[in-house]
Parts: sequence; structure tokens; C-alpha cells
Amino acid sequence: MAKLVDDPQKIAALRASLLEWYERNGRDLPWRGSRDPYAIWVSEIMLQQTRVAVVVERYHAFLARFPTLVSLALAPEQDVLALWSGLGYYRRARMLHRAAQFVAEHLAGNLPGRAEELRKLPGIGAYTAAAVASIAHGQAIAVVDGNVERVLCRFAGWGAGSRKGGGAAMRRKAEDLAQRLVDRSRPGDFNQAMMDLGAMVCTPRNPQCLICPLTADCRTRGEHRTLRRAPMTSRDAAYGLCVRTERPHAEDYDAGEREVLLEQRPAKMSVMPGMWELPALVDGNVPANEVRMTLRHAIMQVNYYVRIRIVAEGDVKAMTVKGGRRRWVPLHEAAGMALTGLTRKVLARAHLLRLPPVSLSAPAKEEGV
Repeated sequence: MAKLVDDPQKIAALRASLLEWYERNGRDLPWRGSRDPYAIWVSEIMLQQTRVAVVVERYHAFLARFPTLVSLALAPEQDVLALWSGLGYYRRARMLHRAAQFVAEHLAGNLPGRAEELRKLPGIGAYTAAAVASIAHGQAIAVVDGNVERVLCRFAGWGAGSRKGGGAAMRRKAEDLAQRLVDRSRPGDFNQAMMDLGAMVCTPRNPQCLICPLTADCRTRGEHRTLRRAPMTSRDAAYGLCVRTERPHAEDYDAGEREVLLEQRPAKMSVMPGMWELPALVDGNVPANEVRMTLRHAIMQVNYYVRIRIVAEGDVKAMTVKGGRRRWVPLHEAAGMALTGLTRKVLARAHLLRLPPVSLSAPAKEEGV
């Protein structure tokens, strides 16, 4: 490996081979081809710990509502969280919003162009800063996510590090190697090519080495030793689904419209403070004949096995745990609120929530843009 990274001709050939592969096989994603730092930043934050297919569904809707950094900065946090609902890891949305407010107030609404300056903003780490700087501004800095680290470990013939600090040491080695290899003239394309290679070819299991553009110099050519993933833990949870029909004399809503009871819990009572969710049941041991639905919902390393029961309006106080701000919400309004992913899933499965259609195609550009 030392011979390769010290040989300019071999490095040039590797870069050319990878970029040629990328031009023919790179994923057609809605944020690809853009050089707008704001749009790239939004996509990179969304992609953190979220599957690409899920982000594709939400990216255009988010940018349609917040087309510029300033529009995001001026929006209420609840509006931002509502558009983020379903993507999970809501701290990302809060930090995105906070960073936009800082940039709008102190930097005239313009994101910095260098990775070292981007890292000073809330919620932007080394990976996101490098991605935005290389793709939007052509800074010759490498991007190393989990996919890229796997490609580099196999390419160099490294196994995964130990849990006692070895993982961090291996990441530093991968970052150093990536920086040596990154194409100085096309750093954004090179970084995206490495990401795609890890996602499509150099996969965790059964990598397709025969079609890999790096296979000639790869030291592994197959799976490499990896750390065993931390096991998922399991927890039980139970919530009440409380639906009522609004009284005919109500002035603000259509007569007969249904409402659902939602609660916004404080941080000490919820892993997702500020989000709207169903009220928790006092007694989680729901009799089988009273279970409305069961479902599994994963949050980070925890699998929640959830039971939902119907709770009548008159039984709400006795059967649910009161711990936050509560509202009876018209169902047409609930779809646009900052719901937790679990709440959105339950209401959709109960056919109470109609989600607006999301366009998966890129919006047409205005003439002259």
C-alpha cells in the first residue's frame, strides 16, 4: 500500500478508473448535479443514519417548503420538525435550523466555503463539512462515511479495529488514506464515487469484486474482518389512540370532523421532546381483545414492541399518563404537525392520516436559472 500511495502514476490511474466507473454507474439522486451549498448541506444532514430511499422521498418536499437558507432560518422550529417527521434523529433538524439562523444573522445568509469554517457551525462535523466543501466548492478534501471506510479498509487490507479505541484509530487511518487518494481536480465527484462504490459494489456482505474499478490493487478482494454489531435491545410500550368527533357547534372546524388527542412531552419524559405523540397508557398490559394494533418501531439501538388500544374521550384521564401539553387536533391538521415517526405510522395504519403525495422527480428550473 505504501508503494501505491507514493506512486503518482498509480494514484492517477486509480482516480481515473473510479471516476470512469462513477460516470457510467453513479446513482441518479435528486441532489446530484447541484452545486448549491444549501441544498447539498440539507441532503447530507438528511442522509446521516437514514436510508437513501427515505431521504429521496422527503428531500424535494423539504426544499419546496424551505427553498433557501434564509427561509429555513425564519421558519418556526415546529414547521421544520413537521417536515422532518419520519426521518428520525430529530436533533439533526434542530441543529440544521439553529445553524441556518446563525448563518442568516452573522454571515449574510451565505454558508462558508471551506470545511474548516463549516465545522464551526452547529451540527456540522468533519464528514458534512467535507462533503459540502468538496461538492459545492471543489475543496480537495476527502469524505469518509461508513461506506467509504469499508472500501478503504478492504483496499488497504485492514481489518476493523478493536472496541477499545481501535475503531477511532482505524477511522483516522482511513481518513489519511482517503486524503491521499482524493482527486484534486474533481474532489466532489471522487467523494461521491467512493460513497456509491461502498453502497453498490463493495457492500458489507458479498461484495461484487469482479466489477469493482479498484479490484486490481485491492488487498482483500472480499469481506474483511469486522466488529460485531452491538445487539439491539427490546422494550415494550403501549399508547392510547383517542379519537372523537368534533361537536357540531364548533366554529373553527367543519361540523363532524374527527380529532385525535396528541401530546407534546418535555425532555425528561420523552426521547423526542417537542414532537407530538400519542398519550402513553397507564397500564401497558393491554388485554388481547382490546389491542387495536401491534407494531415494531426501532429508535437507534432499541426495538420497541408497541401495543395500541382505543381510549374513549371520557376515559382519557384515568387510562393515560398526563405529562405534557395536550391538544385535540383535527385529522387534516395532524398531517402537517411535527409528529414522531411512531405516531405517524400508527395514524397511517389506522387510516386516520392521509399524507400528501411527494414528488420524486426534480422540480423544473425556472427559465434563465
